[in-house]
Amino acid sequence: MSMRFTTKARRGVVALTVAAGLALGVAGCGGGGGDDNKKPDTSASATKDRNSDPSAQEGQADEPLAELRGSDGLLLQIVSAQRDAGGFVTVNATLKNDGAKSTVVPAALSGNETEIVRNGRSLGGATLVDSKGKKRYYVLRDTDGRPLTTTGFSTIKAGESLSVFMQFPAPPTDASEVTFQLPTFASGTIQISG
Repeated sequence: MSMRFTTKARRGVVALTVAAGLALGVAGCGGGGGDDNKKPDTSASATKDRNSDPSAQEGQADEPLAELRGSDGLLLQIVSAQRDAGGFVTVNATLKNDGAKSTVVPAALSGNETEIVRNGRSLGGATLVDSKGKKRYYVLRDTDGRPLTTTGFSTIKAGESLSVFMQFPAPPTDASEVTFQLPTFASGTIQISG
């Protein structure tokens, strides 16, 4: 009897482990990644979390690292700049429409590089500048030339906000303070953590 009980107990543990793994996998799929981010949002419902990276908002601080004003009432609040073990820095921010009417997000935010522009609206024009090391870091691209940043947005209604992220090559570890730049926005100094 103890042999049967042990076998049944093992099967139960395996079934429980598989069920837990499936539940976590399904929960991880709901964050909105992959190809869905390539489609422009014509409904202007910008309050949804549309990050391509499910962990993009991890490590947020209560107080933004920087608040940068752009055109037409747009405000970019940088909430974190985290150095990752893979050799890159992920900048998380909130893009908000502080204006009184809906705003079309300027195409200039994508930058002017042909490879990035042909992949649709993005924050591909963002850069980090290490003044001490005299280097500028551009948004990373995948093997198909798509920028590693939030994509697929076009209009933000008055008062709405959109969680966004951008990934850059990591500056040297002694360069913890960098200048963040995005076309049409004021620049701001931010601290890289990690």
